Parts: sequence; C-alpha cells; structure tokens
Amino acid sequence: MTTSEWLKPGVFGAAIGAVAVMALGFSWGGWMTGGGADGMAADLAHDAVISALVPICLQIPQDDPERTTKLATSTEATTYQRRDAVKAAGWATVPGADAPNRDLAQACIQGLDLDAA
Repeated sequence: MTTSEWLKPGVFGAAIGAVAVMALGFSWGGWMTGGGADGMAADLAHDAVISALVPICLQIPQDDPERTTKLATSTEATTYQRRDAVKAAGWATVPGADAPNRDLAQACIQGLDLDAA
C-alpha cells in the first residue's frame, strides 16, 4: 500500500496542533481537570459556610455575660494571638459543634473590628 506524500507531515501537524491546543486551553483557556474543579467547588462551599456562620459568631458575644472581659483580652492580644483568644472565648464555636472553628474565628475578628482596635 502506498501512502501520499502529505500523509506523514499531516499526521505530525495534527498531533502537534492537538498538543498546542491542549496546552493553551489548560494554561490560558480556563480548562481544568475534574479534581481541580472539585477542589475549587469545595473551597467555595467552605467560604460560603463560613460567611453564613459569621452572624452567629457575632451574636454569641452579645449574649455573653463576660463579654467585656473577653473582648478586652481579645483586643489586647497580638495580631497573631487574636484568633486563639476568640476561640478560647468560645465565640467561634457554633452551637452543636464540639470545637471552635479556626476560619470562623478569623472572620469573627473582622466582624468584631478587633483589627481596628
């Protein structure tokens, strides 16, 4: 069987073109694998849950009888220790949870304006 002269360069060109299209698609085109999409969806869901829980985190200090003492302790803490102070105060523990949430504590610091103090 004889093949045309253009068959070999045509096949190589198609293969190189396919690789180039895939490289451009994944780097600039916004394509991603299923695992990357799952990771992005999990991050967005986590951020949405934290955003939904911030009002609860801001209400807990309002109902706390030791609010002024705990707020003063949290305000006096260094920037790096404020999250731990909010967690220790119990303000980042959602009702029904066993332990405080680190990310919720950070969001609660911003809501309480402890960074501005």
